[in-house]
Amino acid sequence: MFGAEEGHYALALACVLALAQFVLPLWGAARHRRFLLDLAPRLACAQLVALVFSFLSLIVCAIEDDFSVQNVAANSALSKPLLYKITGVWGNHEGSVLLWALILALCGGAVALFGRRLPLLLKARVLAILGGVSTGFQLFCLLTSNPFDRVWPAPEDGQGMNPLLQDPGLAFHPPVLYTGYVGFAVPFAFAVAALIEGRVDAAWGRWVRPWAVAAWCFLTCGIAMGSWWSYYVLGWGGYWFWDPVENASLIPWLTGTALVHSAIVVEKRDSLRIWTVLLAIASFSFSLSGTFLVRSGILNSVHAFANDPARGVFILALLALVIGGSLLLFAWRAPSLTSGGVFAPVSREGGLVLNNILLCALCAVVVTGTMYPPFMQILTGRTLSVGKPFFDATTIPLALPLLIAMGIGPLLPWKRARLAPVLRRLKPALFAALLTLGAGAYATGSLLPVLCAAAAVWVIAASLTDLASRLGAGQGMAVLRQRMRGLPRAVWGSAIAHIGVGITVLGITGMSQASHAVVELGIGETVPQGALTWTLISVHEANGPNYHAVIADLTVSRDGRVIATLHPSRRDFASQHQVTTDVAIRTNLMRDLYAALGESHGEGGTARYVLRLHNNPLAPWIWLGGLVMAFGGALSLSDRRHRMGAPRKAHTATAPDIAKGAAS
Repeated sequence: MFGAEEGHYALALACVLALAQFVLPLWGAARHRRFLLDLAPRLACAQLVALVFSFLSLIVCAIEDDFSVQNVAANSALSKPLLYKITGVWGNHEGSVLLWALILALCGGAVALFGRRLPLLLKARVLAILGGVSTGFQLFCLLTSNPFDRVWPAPEDGQGMNPLLQDPGLAFHPPVLYTGYVGFAVPFAFAVAALIEGRVDAAWGRWVRPWAVAAWCFLTCGIAMGSWWSYYVLGWGGYWFWDPVENASLIPWLTGTALVHSAIVVEKRDSLRIWTVLLAIASFSFSLSGTFLVRSGILNSVHAFANDPARGVFILALLALVIGGSLLLFAWRAPSLTSGGVFAPVSREGGLVLNNILLCALCAVVVTGTMYPPFMQILTGRTLSVGKPFFDATTIPLALPLLIAMGIGPLLPWKRARLAPVLRRLKPALFAALLTLGAGAYATGSLLPVLCAAAAVWVIAASLTDLASRLGAGQGMAVLRQRMRGLPRAVWGSAIAHIGVGITVLGITGMSQASHAVVELGIGETVPQGALTWTLISVHEANGPNYHAVIADLTVSRDGRVIATLHPSRRDFASQHQVTTDVAIRTNLMRDLYAALGESHGEGGTARYVLRLHNNPLAPWIWLGGLVMAFGGALSLSDRRHRMGAPRKAHTATAPDIAKGAAS
């Protein structure tokens, strides 16, 4: 039932269905044909079924070691563990593009199934835009990146998978990250549909916001998991290297965060309509741009496992159509959209505008630092490098005021506010921040990390203060229980997400104070590191499923007492002729003891081994904060108001309404 030919046919069928999903609903809206509008959800679901079948067919080919399929022969092997045969399906260029198309179809199916309250015209246009984007990606898959291409004669064994990708994190990181990327296609489709219709209002903001929050949650988890992967797989001892491909995921996260906050203003105050539409377009455009930069070969990094400039031409054409077309539509229709309600600079809306300005400024800095080197190389032929010093010097001055504003903004009333009463309510948070500032300055004497830590504590304490105020702290248990039951989940989610930001910033600040050393030790030798002593006890060999490993046994002592034993290793994958590092980490949530084994010199008892040793304070908080952020977003998404969506009465899909939408 599932095979390469069947999967190929299913992919071609999905492409035809996606094209029909794009053309027929738009034609129905233009010609006032209700039955064509009703086809949109059915076509979206049919396309999803076809792509699920196609993707399962590729998985079956990998599990059954069908090396007549080029994708399987190039990325799998008989000795490859079953888990990595499955996850390896999306651990290569062709499979990852098919996964991208599948997730895009899942988004369309979700809109079709869960968007029952949407007006018929808007729903049909949204699904049509998603169908158009799906058509482009499926054509890209069929014409330039077909995962079902055959090879003849079929080899007896495959070439195997990149050993760096043979990690359990690969089972989750790419699908979660891609869901975040592709999830912004739904707000993008809502934005384009609204521009076609010429109407953006509070109901539109309520419809867009949950889709934006869902995409943001997945992208947050995906980035956190990717950061963790680079931390414990690459063996470099860090969590973020301002790698161009890392930045390609950070850029849409920044604009997506701005979109989530801007959609709140549209929903609550019917303001910032044009700006929110532009952010929806920008977030998905940056997702597509990141795909182009990685797949085209312009950006080279350890993450870019599939570079092909020829394929980049196709993606560039797709970018021109999707991004260029949407921006031209925005330039044409945006002036006709009303600006909405007015508000004072000091207000909840004003705080969210400041949030947007700072997030977009951070985005501009990251885009500049990422794209300047390749463009200068194209123009002048010179190879330039923009690294951590540039990004630290340019992002921290923007991040600090953003953190300060995060503490104040949620406590401001809508439309007009006075700052003095809000600051009085924030006295406990201010005291906690100042206490952190004083203690940190005394302990480290380094100003910038201490300022960041104080700002992080400020955000956490301010969020807790806001929750305590809403729950009626100090008014008795009866009031507390009653308000806890009545407080919307969106309020809880917002506060928890802000606390997650503070936790991550504290983790980053702690990592800035990490100590590390690269040493060469023989068996039985020790090396001091602050109050700790590292000892190389022994080195032995072992065989894995498809690799040979050299494993070191290390002990870490404090005051003569062993507090941890670590076993870092190096793995030699003979079929790929590649050696990887398997890091050893011992954590107690307050710090990580981190060891990576390097090359050896000499043989037998005189052999010496290169070791990278780290003591990383608060390192786990970086990823814990990311999970807390995503949990806060998911909790907000579970709010009953978001599940219900806007009332149907606000925008009923009648025949006159269809005619009105088509005329616009």
